[in-house]
Amino acid sequence: MSSSSSQETSAAPTRRAYATGRQYEIRRGDALAVVTELAAGLRSYSRGGTLLTETYADDQIPPGGAGITLAPWANRVEDGAWLLDGKKQQLDITEVGRNNASHGLLRNSSYALVDESQHSVTLEATIFPQHGYPFLLRHRVQYQLGEDLGLLVRQTLASDASQPAPFVLGAHPYLRLGDAPLADLVLTVAADARLVADERLIPRSTAPVQGDTDFRAGLEIAALTVDVALTDLHFAAGKARHTLAARDGSQVSLWQDESCQYVHVFVSDRYPGRTRAVAVEPMTGPANAFNSGEGLRWLPPGGSFSIEWGIDYSPGTEG
Repeated sequence: MSSSSSQETSAAPTRRAYATGRQYEIRRGDALAVVTELAAGLRSYSRGGTLLTETYADDQIPPGGAGITLAPWANRVEDGAWLLDGKKQQLDITEVGRNNASHGLLRNSSYALVDESQHSVTLEATIFPQHGYPFLLRHRVQYQLGEDLGLLVRQTLASDASQPAPFVLGAHPYLRLGDAPLADLVLTVAADARLVADERLIPRSTAPVQGDTDFRAGLEIAALTVDVALTDLHFAAGKARHTLAARDGSQVSLWQDESCQYVHVFVSDRYPGRTRAVAVEPMTGPANAFNSGEGLRWLPPGGSFSIEWGIDYSPGTEG
């Protein structure tokens, strides 16, 4: 008689699986941020349990690009095509409906852990030479909770390429004020100009803000749907600040440093489970910069470039 019949087989411990890979939690005081292995994304940021960014379920990838970081370009490249030294480069088409290459090359990539502490986490991914982008780069993203409990994000692009590489850096966070009624929310963005885009969301010209693209005095978002890049931002002490505020005085603000001269505002009625969702996206350049040259930067061999942006919260008063 085999002794194996009397032996019990122990099951391996189950590991919780997330569609966005490993989850990194950083905490300070009542602040909590959750960062994902996928796309070095901001899955959530909260204060005292109040969600200040949109989030999503464990088995979902980020809906509408919620919280992902964007490199080596933000937004779109028309037809996925651009010229390098007079030679056509063809990127993979990732926005099929509009025939564009969208949101860079790391949206579906895993980022490796570089450093982790209670208040901070740093992740990095490699951009390998590939279709339409023959450069070897690294994108490093650090999330840090400051002493004021605000969230600071630093994105750094570094080159291991042998020739200058074009780039636009950006991010795709969605702001939120917990469960504040939609009718109470007003979005303010201090920007004087808008990029006028065609039906494929490719900018064709620049014009003064007006109507539902003029957020300087604040616009109620309850009935608003808009998808627009803004520039000529108002900077104070090196930062441009964009604020979602409620009637009780509570507000969440996204700020960006002077390396980011553009912000994309996307008020969507298609975010799962939300009547409206508000993306406020800091960017160093607008859509189609690889072709227009507007806001486009070139990273020299061995060089690096960093941007900073962050999110702050003020709870306001009750009643």
